[in-house]
Amino acid sequence: MKTLIATSVRAAVAAAFVAGAAPAFAAGDQPHVERQSWTFSGPFGYYDKAQLQRGFKVYREVCSSCHSLNLVAFRNLGEDGALGYNEDQIKALAAEYTVEDGPNDEGDMFERAAKPSDRFPAPFPNKQAAQAANGGAYPPDLSLIAKARAVERGLPWFLFDAITQYQELGPDYLHGLLTGYSEDIPEDVEIPEGKYYNTGFIAGHAIGMPPPLSEDLVEYTDGTPQTVDQYATDVSAFLMWAAEPKLEERKKIGFRVMIFLVIFASLLYFTKKKIWRNVAH
Repeated sequence: MKTLIATSVRAAVAAAFVAGAAPAFAAGDQPHVERQSWTFSGPFGYYDKAQLQRGFKVYREVCSSCHSLNLVAFRNLGEDGALGYNEDQIKALAAEYTVEDGPNDEGDMFERAAKPSDRFPAPFPNKQAAQAANGGAYPPDLSLIAKARAVERGLPWFLFDAITQYQELGPDYLHGLLTGYSEDIPEDVEIPEGKYYNTGFIAGHAIGMPPPLSEDLVEYTDGTPQTVDQYATDVSAFLMWAAEPKLEERKKIGFRVMIFLVIFASLLYFTKKKIWRNVAH
């Protein structure tokens, strides 16, 4: 038992050391990411369908020109806990895209209108074409970006995040990145030609992606403010859904399991009291 405890302690210390050594910034330079207010945070979190639809619109009109969404199919947009689109809306949306299919009877590939079962087509045919069109930079696929990118807060804050089960560091980071562009470059920071200064970029302050958002860039028809902050919030929420489309279902099941465990533990306690109440200890 002592050996097991000692091993566990050493593993925890090693994990803390690795977590503290992970950032790509020098000490004290790691970007500070402000926590945002998300409807999907906490044990009773849920996706705001109106927000997801706005975020999807931002992705379609802005992000999709460079970034793919390879793991998301059109029909996923109409599933439970998704954007709330019906079957006809999804068919009409898919028909706006063209995908490559085949081979046909002659062995040739051909293009056709997309179907709900198809995934979103990528903007570039391959990685080399994407790099050539973006000055050598490769725009990452956004399917899992909200789970793959996060800025850990370091000791002791990441322990509090683990205890409180705060799982929104990814969307927080995406929002900070999209709103972190600035033309006020400090004198001690050197930005290479063709790069842009961004205070929220996890790999340094120089980023190859130009500022993608600006005021009134995407038209909202529901009266929501058309600001950079709002665009960043909405598209970050949409990308969180893309990365974890079953979040609502998972949280509902988790809550039911907790209720079951509480009832089951209570029954076990009273059963134990009844069976052993007349037995001397």
